[in-house]
Amino acid sequence: MQTFQSWYHGNITRSKAEDLLSKAARDGSFLIRDSESIQGAYALCVLYQNCVYTYRILPNEDKKLSVQASEGVPIRFFTMLCDLVEAYYSPNMGLVTHLQSPVLREEDVDEEPESNNLPPQLPPRNFGANDVKESDTKSSEQPCKSLSDIYLARLQHMDLSALSEEHEQAILEYFRTSICLDADQVQNGNPNLPGLQKLILSICKTLNSEIFHILPALEIFHKALDQQLSPGIGQYPKHSSVDSGHSLSLRLEKLTKLLYSIEDKAKGSVFESLGYEGGHRKSLIPIVTFEVKQESLGLPTKMFLKVDVESGKLFFKKSKDGPEDKYYVHNKILQLVKSQKMHAKLVIVVETEKEKISRKEFVFDDTKKREGFCQLLQQMKNKHSEKPEPDMITVFIGTWNMGNAGPPHNINSWFQCKGQGKTQDDTADHIPHDFYVIGTQEDPLSEREWADTVKGVLRNITNISFKQVAIHTLWNIRIVVLTKPEHENRISHLFSDSVKTGIANTLGNKGAVGVSFMFNGTSFGFVNSHLTSGSEKKLRRNQNYINILRFLNLGDKKLNPFDITNRFTHLFWLGDLNYRVELPSTDAEYIVTKIKQQQYQELLSKDQLSMERDDGKVFLHFDEEEITFAPTYRFERDTRDKYAYTKAKATGTKYNLPSWCDRVLRKSYPLVHVVCQAYGCTNDIMTSDHSPVFASFEVGVASQFVSKQDPNSAPQGGIQIMNCLATLLTKSKTKFFIEYHSSCLEKTVKTLEGENTEHSDGSIKVWFGSQVVLTPIISDPEYLLDQHILICVKSTDCDESYGEGCVALRAAQFCYTEFQVALTHHGEKTGVLTGGIQLKTSEGKPTEKLYDFIKVERDDPVSSKGKGGDLNKCSITQAHDISNPNYMGVSYKSGKAGDRGWSYSMPPKNLPIAGQGSKEPKKGGFDGSTRSPTGKPSSMGEDGKSSEMFDNPLYGSMGLSHGRSKDQDHLTDPTFASCKPPDGDPDRPPVPTPRNRSFTYSDAKLQPPTPSTSHPSASKKPVVPSRSEGGMAPNRPRLPAKSRPGMPEPQAPKPRDYRDSSELPSKHRLPARPGQLQAHKDTLPEVPKMGRPVK
Repeated sequence: MQTFQSWYHGNITRSKAEDLLSKAARDGSFLIRDSESIQGAYALCVLYQNCVYTYRILPNEDKKLSVQASEGVPIRFFTMLCDLVEAYYSPNMGLVTHLQSPVLREEDVDEEPESNNLPPQLPPRNFGANDVKESDTKSSEQPCKSLSDIYLARLQHMDLSALSEEHEQAILEYFRTSICLDADQVQNGNPNLPGLQKLILSICKTLNSEIFHILPALEIFHKALDQQLSPGIGQYPKHSSVDSGHSLSLRLEKLTKLLYSIEDKAKGSVFESLGYEGGHRKSLIPIVTFEVKQESLGLPTKMFLKVDVESGKLFFKKSKDGPEDKYYVHNKILQLVKSQKMHAKLVIVVETEKEKISRKEFVFDDTKKREGFCQLLQQMKNKHSEKPEPDMITVFIGTWNMGNAGPPHNINSWFQCKGQGKTQDDTADHIPHDFYVIGTQEDPLSEREWADTVKGVLRNITNISFKQVAIHTLWNIRIVVLTKPEHENRISHLFSDSVKTGIANTLGNKGAVGVSFMFNGTSFGFVNSHLTSGSEKKLRRNQNYINILRFLNLGDKKLNPFDITNRFTHLFWLGDLNYRVELPSTDAEYIVTKIKQQQYQELLSKDQLSMERDDGKVFLHFDEEEITFAPTYRFERDTRDKYAYTKAKATGTKYNLPSWCDRVLRKSYPLVHVVCQAYGCTNDIMTSDHSPVFASFEVGVASQFVSKQDPNSAPQGGIQIMNCLATLLTKSKTKFFIEYHSSCLEKTVKTLEGENTEHSDGSIKVWFGSQVVLTPIISDPEYLLDQHILICVKSTDCDESYGEGCVALRAAQFCYTEFQVALTHHGEKTGVLTGGIQLKTSEGKPTEKLYDFIKVERDDPVSSKGKGGDLNKCSITQAHDISNPNYMGVSYKSGKAGDRGWSYSMPPKNLPIAGQGSKEPKKGGFDGSTRSPTGKPSSMGEDGKSSEMFDNPLYGSMGLSHGRSKDQDHLTDPTFASCKPPDGDPDRPPVPTPRNRSFTYSDAKLQPPTPSTSHPSASKKPVVPSRSEGGMAPNRPRLPAKSRPGMPEPQAPKPRDYRDSSELPSKHRLPARPGQLQAHKDTLPEVPKMGRPVK
């Protein structure tokens, strides 16, 4: 048996191992940890000259261990790990230096039990005959006489009148004699408790006989109802479930499950045949009328907008009961444009009878009314869409610590997003979400009880019988996922898992449960966690998060190098995270006063979770909607007017200051559509000391794409990635390569080894000069622009990841684009990767997405005269940025959040290449002057300039054409169109891109544009084109940025300039520029490595 010494550190992370060795600061210091890349293998980490060398220890078929050391050294095999370590204390064993000083394992500080003087609550269980053994084992340590007396005494206080005399005598006899015999059996190693088995068979002998006859009949009936079985399969095996070897408890369990299943299948069949869903008619959204104001001749006049979702009509009425002769059908309503300056104002763009575009401005009573109207219009467009598959869905997220108490009779407000914070308007009450994801903690109900409760609530609210996608429980932590019936066939690759983080990481009173699945072509992950409680246990909560991140097994198993934060297009993390407001207990009354005054900002500045996120310790690159609701913990039960922040203990008074323990966070891939529509807590659910928290999200999804092009005739697409420079925060002495993963690729692609350059700050810069060409399985832009490339930087010695990131192909839709991606590993930032990407797709016309329907107008345009001007006859929108911040993954109202972890320099489509006039676009490419990236025709102003009204900042400014010069058509590799490289930049390897002006999608505010100079500077600033270059006014407002207020833009590291380095021999060539691939080299393996060769 393997015995581990103090130098064995188990499953600590690679970065933690490096930290421990750095602190040791002595050559020959070593430790052994588990390998991150191979199950059952180990990693030997050795410190030498302030660098960490890692060697894999691999088991062979006979489970003998050997070290992968230097070549030429004979391989030795060891049965025990301690024998291996002892041998490598000797020099000349193939290591960089022999082992000298073991780095001892740090003692873990286990979580203390909950501070309520009670042991952790055990998980709910259905006790069978074999489940009694644990309690009986402990009890059998007592004298048998004492055990017998205890239970006989309990029987004396019970009413036994309902029992037959035979059963009463059997129970008494067991407690008098048989229980002692069972205790002796357990002590002797037999856990079957024969006395108990005999008692149960005696009491249930009639039931046992009945089950023998009942089960076959029920199974035949169940088979007939099962629609998945084809008729004529043959006779069902007789008495298949009543084998004499099965215990009675298993038969009862089988019987119970069978009855439940029969009931569900019979109801489903009958309701479906009658056109009902769950006994209710299909959901009907009632007609809603909004009172608005419209400016006419300078005076505001009252108007009424009547929305009929079911018929797909929007009525314009001058009085509430007036005629309904003026209306627009859903396909004539082109756009909703929200004003950012006036949050209650909305512009409705419609197509009139004469096929002209009309713009109508209205002001609602408040922002919530405007949002409710927009949701109804979007629901209408979705309901009457001719698309076979949805491109946008809504997801409800709910989390509630139930406090081990059952729910009240009415919990509708939770699922309708009613209460405090960012809530939904009453007009949206009957709009169902596509998915409901409910996480509970300290949940006392069984899985079926809770699932039925939630389904019943949703059926009452929406008239829809939602289908259960998944349910997973760890003790009292539970997650339930429900969906509309029409989505059942769109869900695949379903996984669920759990991780325990309770005392010694072995108890499930704290931990997480998770569910993941594919919805058509989009991956979703949901995690519900209950972290360690106690204001002072912040660090323990951080460690809980890291453990869940590392060991929760969800998603595509082929993405093994990536943790769950990089495996899903959208990851939602919810639960009782238990982070507290970090203020002294003496401020309790002051905190309560601030809450009553609804002054939350001062308290939120002391919120532990926000502070830890700002420091990059937990939830790196996650987003959370701004909190505008009161702390959800700790209330007195049955009221929401009083916080119970003190608890009397034997050791003194314990304080639980009011805190935002219950949270919902999310992390999505770059450049995808996601927006939070609601985030708050309820006011009227008071059975627990926590209030339920709700969040509602609008999420863009990709379809299971089927190309309309002939795969044999369609041109081959390509993804070219080049000039990659990784800055890694590590002291490891090893070589690195990059792996590219994506579902759009035929296979995983690996690069050649990069060239390392060590820096005095302890980081390593790795230059990957080779250009990589990735071949997508489908080159249609409709498919390819929704895809992402996952990047993993790995070491050659242990094949372990040193950082992972993600790049969106949409960023390179029109031209070569530079990217900067933060690299993370196990929730920690491990470096930065910069590079360039260029995309080649086949001919195709991307269709308009449903989420393009609603936009935000950055500044209010000059009001047009009259009731609604013809958009074709004016170009007032050209001076204003129209955008949808949802494309950037953040609402324009969003609060403070950390760095998103990525940015792109996307040349605007409306400007010519530097130094060249605007010419015709190259044939075969995307002609942006005639259509938007979503396929919608651009509106042309009277002067021939494209209006920016319908621009989507996700794709860059789409208003004016982006022509590529004819001079670029001489490229040696016709697959990719190149852009002219810039002049020398002393701090960057050659990068082939023009940068007239950049769209930088990051959390930083854009810097004001500055005029370009003839001398390039180290920090490239966006260049403002002259009127002659771009046909635009110099005072054009700045471009929409993916920004969060007050957050600095992540600075790209300054890599070493390999062109001027005296360390490089003159024979080394410069890295290749895009388009310089040799004509006969079309795939990655044949591309010769450029730049400094590997020694």
